[in-house]
Amino acid sequence: MNHGRRDTPHTPDDQGTAADSHTALRLEAVRKVYRLGDDDVVALHHADLRVGADEIVALVGPSGSGKTTLCSIAGAILSPTAGRVVVGEQDITEFGESELSRVRRESVGFVFQAVNLVPFLTARENLLVIDELGSRNRSAARARADQLLDELGLADRASNLPSQLSGGQRQRVAIGRALMNEPSLVLFDEPTSALDTQLGEKVMELIRHEMKARGTAAVIVTHDERMTHYADRVVHITDGVLAA
Repeated sequence: MNHGRRDTPHTPDDQGTAADSHTALRLEAVRKVYRLGDDDVVALHHADLRVGADEIVALVGPSGSGKTTLCSIAGAILSPTAGRVVVGEQDITEFGESELSRVRRESVGFVFQAVNLVPFLTARENLLVIDELGSRNRSAARARADQLLDELGLADRASNLPSQLSGGQRQRVAIGRALMNEPSLVLFDEPTSALDTQLGEKVMELIRHEMKARGTAAVIVTHDERMTHYADRVVHITDGVLAA
């Protein structure tokens, strides 16, 4: 007997992007079902979402609403049970693990809630480790890392370990790491959750500036409605259902 949620098709919201504009992310009727014992639990119900090439979308919802599942699918970490996923110009719906790994490496940047910097590497080295599997030679990768650190106001902190940086500085290093391989889409998981309001505002200002300066799209997962005014558009998710 199936005790999971009843799965009803979702009517697409007004996505706010012109039909002929380039999109960084497109989800079409995406559904994700987890099998728990004899039950099917639907984590995502026929989700439709378009994110423009330089658009910042805030994805807002309570714990367990499906935010993480949606971002994991958008970031090529999970495959959908049904539906279509397009990142940039690549339809990744049927990609295998090696192809998904390449998409994560080349097209998507991640900034996690816990920052997850390598504690024994300097700020510069935390950026360089992202490029180890990339196409740049060591000299070009170092130049790219130093450029990002300079743009993020961390040029004088390049040789510091994470323990020698403030919370806001660590968050900036994490943003630089996400931008290292020049992705078309960056996914932020609760980037202000561990910060006070003032520092959270500064981080969101920084995110908006860096994304807009590069024409890079972003999806920002948050439960903090105070930060949503930095986004171009807010999408709410409840029980796996997206709503404008």
